[in-house]
Amino acid sequence: MVSSSARRLSVRDLNASGKRVLVRCDLNVPLAHGAVADGTRIRASLPTIRHLTEAGARVILMSHLGRPKGRVVPDLSLAPVAGELSRELGMPVAMAPDCVGPEVMRLAAELGDGEVLLLENLRFHAEETANEESFAKGLAALADLFVSDAFGTAHRAHASTAGAAAHFEQAAAGFLLEKELAFLGGAVTDPERPCVAILGGAKISGKMDVLENLLDRMDSILIGGAMAGTFFRALGLETGNSLVEEDRIGLAKGLLARASENGRDLRLPVDGVVASAFDADADASVVPVGEIPVDRWMLDVGPETVAEYRKVILGARTVLWNGPMGVFEMDRFAEGTLGIARAMAEATDLGATTIIGGGDSAAAIAKAACADRVSHVSTGGGASLEFLEGKLLPGVAALTEVNS
Repeated sequence: MVSSSARRLSVRDLNASGKRVLVRCDLNVPLAHGAVADGTRIRASLPTIRHLTEAGARVILMSHLGRPKGRVVPDLSLAPVAGELSRELGMPVAMAPDCVGPEVMRLAAELGDGEVLLLENLRFHAEETANEESFAKGLAALADLFVSDAFGTAHRAHASTAGAAAHFEQAAAGFLLEKELAFLGGAVTDPERPCVAILGGAKISGKMDVLENLLDRMDSILIGGAMAGTFFRALGLETGNSLVEEDRIGLAKGLLARASENGRDLRLPVDGVVASAFDADADASVVPVGEIPVDRWMLDVGPETVAEYRKVILGARTVLWNGPMGVFEMDRFAEGTLGIARAMAEATDLGATTIIGGGDSAAAIAKAACADRVSHVSTGGGASLEFLEGKLLPGVAALTEVNS
């Protein structure tokens, strides 16, 4: 039985010299005019790729790009990624015309030691997302060893993330995946205390299981974003036109009661920025919680909330953040989120371990120009959420378990 806390085989444990190694990367990068617009994910994959090429492995990379939905979409070809990889690695990266089939088998068989081949977009085949067995076997037939370095898709039981791995005696984690599991796993199972979780975003429904799992593990949980509205309603407070998930009010009441009964520090905003419309140019003002006008939207947490949350963050040794405090895409309603981002950077300077849970939080920390001042920015929004819910991710469960 594979457990969530078990150590997985590492790429550093493999004897890869002269072996063909199939590596699942996350090369799902934005393209513009046929070129890579942002190579962050490509660069994140380089340590694992370089380790294998320097070890004399014959490296076969695979990834998806966009959502072609099982059809060949030329604009979603990984060919531009092959070019970018060639530049980053300083060596040729061959581009396969497909990801399975006789021609791909030939190209894989002809690879020399230290050479790299990139397969075409996995999702040109509907069998990828369906985790179809024959497709998974076709991928596995290309190589002797398997490495997963795509945390961003590890929560999906796809052919390239889970299905193919089952056909290898050794399926290992790459350096990026190892780093994600170490930071997120450490924050949940063995954090240095005090440990704090900051949870925001639009909907409480998307964070309910995370809240359930973290409530008894964290010393403090700080709530922000539109999801706070459902908690306000659970307390009988006026929320105006703010987003409230009516079908989750009971669950919010239950969480508040559980926190109170067990002496848990679950905090809600004390003030907010309210606006006359969901619009960047709308009339806006700061009001205390409980005084939200019936015709207004709360679109950000207020300065008193940021100040209160900042004190908690600066007193912590481990801080985990998932979800913005407001509509940070609009500058007028970004200050709460940016304030939390700056507090995260300050906490890091004071020696805390600070972890950003991917997705919108990663975009927010980048907007605050603080991404290089926190301990770790996750590459997987959905994967990090499911991990924080306590779930064993299919792409991790598929890897070889080893004794510590």
